[in-house]
Amino acid sequence: MPHPPVEPLRPFTQEEQKELHRVKRATSESLRRHQRAVALLAVAEGLSRTEAARQAGWHGYETVSKLIRRFNTQGLMALDDQPRSGRPATYGTGEKARILQEVWRPPDREADGTATWSLSLLQRALRQAPDGFPEVSTFTLLHTLHEAGYSWQKSRTWCKTGITLRKRLDGTVEQSEDPYLQQKKR
Repeated sequence: MPHPPVEPLRPFTQEEQKELHRVKRATSESLRRHQRAVALLAVAEGLSRTEAARQAGWHGYETVSKLIRRFNTQGLMALDDQPRSGRPATYGTGEKARILQEVWRPPDREADGTATWSLSLLQRALRQAPDGFPEVSTFTLLHTLHEAGYSWQKSRTWCKTGITLRKRLDGTVEQSEDPYLQQKKR
């Protein structure tokens, strides 16, 4: 069975050429964007689709052909991942803000039965709250807290990374921030 007709790659504009070379050289770009830029530039240099696929780290020319069709219609947006099928996110920014609001609330020893939050206790509090989430999972809580910069401490509590409470000799408690936090996150 013969191959379908091959759609040629349209010429790049100056901006497209510049952006493709930037993506190809950049170490901070995602692997997929880098591979797509490499493949498009290889085809533009006159290499076959099979050779362009090999340079990009792919196995077949079909991926390059699909990329060329996308690039011809979408331009540089072809470098980005397309939306995939699957279940949409259950909790958006508003719901995540509500979860963080609950984390920031100090637990009531009588009502919540604890002095510090654990994932399961936070889950129970959110499920029982009138404006809470009856089906929230500890997995969702874990990811929401990580996105907000919290880390799990050995004492079973969630603490804001880089912020600590210190008790002075005179008995006063003050909040202290790590001045090197941003450097440590890199």
